[in-house]
Amino acid sequence: MLNAIWAVMIMIAVFYGAFTGRMSDVTNAALDSAGEAISLCITMAGVVGLWMGIMEIATKAGLVKKLTRGIEPFLRFMFPGIPRDHPANQYIAANIIANILGLGWACTPAGLKAMEALARLETERGNPEYAGEEETGTGPAQKKAQVNFRPPSGSGKTRSASNEMCTFLILNISSLQLIPVNMIAYRNQYGSSSPTSIIAPAIAATLFSTLVAVIYCKCKDVSGRRRRAGRKKEAV
Repeated sequence: MLNAIWAVMIMIAVFYGAFTGRMSDVTNAALDSAGEAISLCITMAGVVGLWMGIMEIATKAGLVKKLTRGIEPFLRFMFPGIPRDHPANQYIAANIIANILGLGWACTPAGLKAMEALARLETERGNPEYAGEEETGTGPAQKKAQVNFRPPSGSGKTRSASNEMCTFLILNISSLQLIPVNMIAYRNQYGSSSPTSIIAPAIAATLFSTLVAVIYCKCKDVSGRRRRAGRKKEAV
């Protein structure tokens, strides 16, 4: 869909430039934009390198572990169904911390690992939608287990995301950000006189979105438990 939208926009620009005799402006704009894109990529690469380095230093110094312990009560509140020793907790905590620090590039790998761990949790619970997963690795919690997300060939099974998966995804999208690194870099690249002035509005906006996400998730969790309890009573 997005490809079609971009193709239509490009065609409109070219046709408009041709009919108005401004094809040279269209060509110059395309070349200038290409140069700006390369410049922006170089700027963002520097920002990524800086903050990824800071994140690595924080990890080696034990700061990330301390922050993980600090948000453990929040994780217990949002994910009461995940066992305390399950590796999903570690990946979810790392994702949330990276998001709060504005390190979107660092939170993606942890987010993917968290989803894999949550899928493995469904196999451990005996969820038939996740039956037949290929798991590797040994150990008390099988921390090195890898989950194949495709259903077994010819099984015809369909999947639905678990409650924990949905909660994690909503929190990841609405996450509080103390330092909006991407936006600061963009504003600096395009000549803003005060690139960091976006920090306070960003904190307020993301704090509000996170509060709404938490309330929504807990309300849906309560309503879901009530529906399940009602179904059990009807079955009895």
